[in-house]
Amino acid sequence: MKMKLRKEERETIINFSANEKTATVYTRDKSIMRRLDALVNEYPEQYQLAGASDIDRTYTMPKSYISYRKPRQITEEQRAAARERMRKLNNGGV
Repeated sequence: MKMKLRKEERETIINFSANEKTATVYTRDKSIMRRLDALVNEYPEQYQLAGASDIDRTYTMPKSYISYRKPRQITEEQRAAARERMRKLNNGGV
């Protein structure tokens, strides 16, 4: 029987320490599982499925693959240009 989790129960925990080269990712979020499963299939040397149950999965990967990014900065002119490009695409390129 599949268990349906509430949104607040769909957690993802990333764990690593300074002296380790690998990170452990525990998740109950189906979308994260799909993304990590695809990486496990495509890059089995780097990404491994360490454990699984009906509601969660645990993965290992090099901790250098964990990324922190700055928020994207976009000017109002760039936003307007992007809006116009999407308008043209949605109208069939007209």
